[in-house]
Order: sequence, then C-alpha cells, then structure tokens
Amino acid sequence: MTDYSLSDDLSLAIALAGDADHIALDRYTALDLVVTTKPDRTPVTDADQAVERSIRAGITAARPHDSILGEEYGTEGESSRQWIIDPIDGTANFLRGVPIWGTLIALAIDGVPVVGVVSSPALGRRWWAAKGHGAWLEVDGEAATRLSVSGISDLADASLSYNSLQGWDEAGYLDEVISLTRSVWRSRAIGEMWAYMLLAEGALDIVGEFDLQPYDMAAIIPIIEEAGGRFTSVEGEDGPWHGSALATNGVLHDAVLPIVRKSGK
Repeated sequence: MTDYSLSDDLSLAIALAGDADHIALDRYTALDLVVTTKPDRTPVTDADQAVERSIRAGITAARPHDSILGEEYGTEGESSRQWIIDPIDGTANFLRGVPIWGTLIALAIDGVPVVGVVSSPALGRRWWAAKGHGAWLEVDGEAATRLSVSGISDLADASLSYNSLQGWDEAGYLDEVISLTRSVWRSRAIGEMWAYMLLAEGALDIVGEFDLQPYDMAAIIPIIEEAGGRFTSVEGEDGPWHGSALATNGVLHDAVLPIVRKSGK
C-alpha cells in the first residue's frame, strides 16, 4: 500500500470539499429539492446523497485501498485508514434555507481522526486541520488564517453552546446541562458544526451535545485539537465513537467534566 503524507491527505480532503460545495450550493434552496425520511426519522435530501457519492468517488480514485464510512451509504472496506464523511451536517437547516450547514470530511488512522475539513459554503467559510499542521480558516476564498482557541480559564467567564436542551433531556442529562449553564457567563444553542468551529476560532469556550454519530464528530476533532482545544465525549472518552461530544478550549475541560458527566462524580 502506498504511503501518503498527512499533507497529501489534507489536500485531497480540501479538493473533495470544494467539489462538494458546488454540488450542495446548486441544490440549496432549490424548489425541486427532494426530501425523504430515513428509518431513524431524520431527513435526507438528494443533495446529501449526491455530495456523498462525489466524495466517495474521489476517495476511491485517489486512495483505492482506504476504507470509507459515510452517513448515507455506510461502510466500505476494512483498511485502518478510514475516511469518514458527513455530506451535509445540518440537513434540517439546509432544507429550510438556514445557512448553518456544511460538509465534513475526516481521515482516521487506527480509529484516531488525524485530518479534518469542515466546509460551509453558505457561510463562505472553510476550516481544516491535520495532526501536527495546525488548524486553519479560509473566509470567502481569502488567505487562510491560523486558528487558536480562547484563553478563558474561569467558568464564570466562559461562553457555552449546548445545541439543544431537548437533546440533553432525552439523554438523561438535563440537570447536568442546566447546572453547567448556571456556572458559565453565557449560554446559547448555536448548533451543528458551526458551534465547534467558533470554539476553534476562540469565539466560544465550551460546546457539547448528544445523539451523535462518528461522522458528526470525526472532522471536527483535528480542527479543535490543532487549535489548542480538547475533545471528548460528555463522559470524558476520547474520539468520535461514544455518541456525545464535549469540546472546550482545553483549559476548562477538567472543570466542565465533573459538572456534566455521570460516571465518577
């Protein structure tokens, strides 16, 4: 099997995101957008499917020995190098004309995400990172700037995005998130991938939510970590495999975990 550098893998992911942007924007707010309901009762559009097919085709052509995990078409291959795709994160926003949505492309090696691209063309923003290469933001095609999380060290000064109270309630963690909101300066339900990217930019300090799949989180993790932050599950487990997310600027993580987690309190 050919050895690829993370820089090469990142360049591929960015190129694939560019193709995805064109496909998704062409269908965004389209009057003939086809929307169906999946067995888990979540919506899927023809844009989700077209974007994932495009990304899969690009990966297969450029990295034929790698495996792929995608939201719409499942798992293909068994390689320890696995590309993880969420073709449109924020489908509900996409189909309602809310611009907070994006394509998430990650590469995980032995289960650890090491490359991540989050592209949100309706916002004119693209974020990316590879392990050891920093995290970066490009706005409206201008020169990329390096990202760094905030230096907020006191919970009383921190900004929190919790995605939705309903999600925490359904997971049985409503008391925990309410306690966290009482401990911070400001709390909002920004939602989707944008909250995590705002954390990487230093605009938010804590982000958390439940009911997540690996493809919701994998691309986000390298960006947050390369910006200096920390990402675990709400119970403190590493990686995108545990169904929930807790991201912080790193400094606050050990203060937040005892408030939100149930194990080891």
